[in-house]
Amino acid sequence: MLTVSLFSGCGGLDYGFEAAGCDVVLRNDFDKYSCNTLRLNARSNVIEAPLEEVSESDIRKVVGWSHEGVDLVIGGPPCQPFSKSAYWSKGDTLRLNDPRSNTLGEYFRVVQELRPRAFLLENVHGINYSGKEEGFQFILNQIRKINRAIGTDYRPVWRVLNAADFGVPQLRVRFFLVALRDGKEFRFPEATHRDVDTENHTLLDISRESYVTVWDAIGAMLPEPSEKLEVGGKWANLLPSIPEGENYLWHTDRKGGLPMFGWRTRYWCFLLKLAKSRPSWTIQAQPGSAVGPFHWTNRKLSWKELTAIQTFPRSFRIDGPRVEIQRQIGNAVPSLLSEVVAREIVNQVTGKKFRECCKLKMKRVPFVPPPEAVSDVPREYRPLIGRHAPHPGTGKGRAYRDNAQQGAAQGGFSGALESCQ
Repeated sequence: MLTVSLFSGCGGLDYGFEAAGCDVVLRNDFDKYSCNTLRLNARSNVIEAPLEEVSESDIRKVVGWSHEGVDLVIGGPPCQPFSKSAYWSKGDTLRLNDPRSNTLGEYFRVVQELRPRAFLLENVHGINYSGKEEGFQFILNQIRKINRAIGTDYRPVWRVLNAADFGVPQLRVRFFLVALRDGKEFRFPEATHRDVDTENHTLLDISRESYVTVWDAIGAMLPEPSEKLEVGGKWANLLPSIPEGENYLWHTDRKGGLPMFGWRTRYWCFLLKLAKSRPSWTIQAQPGSAVGPFHWTNRKLSWKELTAIQTFPRSFRIDGPRVEIQRQIGNAVPSLLSEVVAREIVNQVTGKKFRECCKLKMKRVPFVPPPEAVSDVPREYRPLIGRHAPHPGTGKGRAYRDNAQQGAAQGGFSGALESCQ
């Protein structure tokens, strides 16, 4: 199927569609590092420009002028205006008022111009939070406008998927919306894996495989000597005192460590460490010195380990500064999850049956070693031991209060302050 990829990043979504037999003939992104990565992996027809600067003529030069020429449009517009982290710390975000959200409109401009047989839009699951779903309603309205304007019958179907439920060694939740041009309702694939540590399994759950672990993905990997993976910053020496699968919450009054932090007063990924026997936590795109997940040996993950957790093809290559490498990989869709969804689209649009396993499926390892030993808390952190208040709740943290007080002083935020008290 002839496929156009928008907001391609370093290609995580594209690799899955290629594994499902799709021909991704054009890719677009405005980020120079991502475009360099695409070219480094021999991906052709890369348009390096903001999508609003890419005309229908630019795209048609590659895909042709026939309305039947394009089968699929896929892409994940930048998601910062709808991210969950801002809701927690600030109580709200600008969402559609954020200048970065115009990418949604540009995405649907291309859909209307190309009239593909199907399109897929991927985003953070915060885009359809109850009470904060302007972006989601914008998407539905755009699809209605396209149907009225060009006579198509796109019927959007959406679902929030956890990558670990489909064999990805990573707990990563994303929003997917698929619409078929002929009016048929797309059927999302059912989960194939489950968390064996949870209780109250149904008969359907028992038929699924256990989650793929991070040990399956990177247990046999050794980092390249040239990569600098030491953890730096103020909290580096505290990391060895945290067990596998835990984060800073270990050192609160509700866990087994020493009470050095208030409950949920930091982001979840603060001093977060992988557990060999579990999937990875979500790979972050903007890491700080104390932002995990970290390797169980108390170091940063190598770029090859990051791409393995994201289920990129083994042949994948990337180059650039460490911060740009992690940003690209952390922003990507896990390629195996993309392949699973792509297979369903191909099947329901063309009727093609897939009898073999997914090409990007992870091989399992029969034995997982026990957790690493935990160190004592170094003396330099012991003055932190004491009573610490927990976080007051969503939208009530210090950042939100500071913004609210500043807005109220300027006469423009008092209503929001009252509604959140």
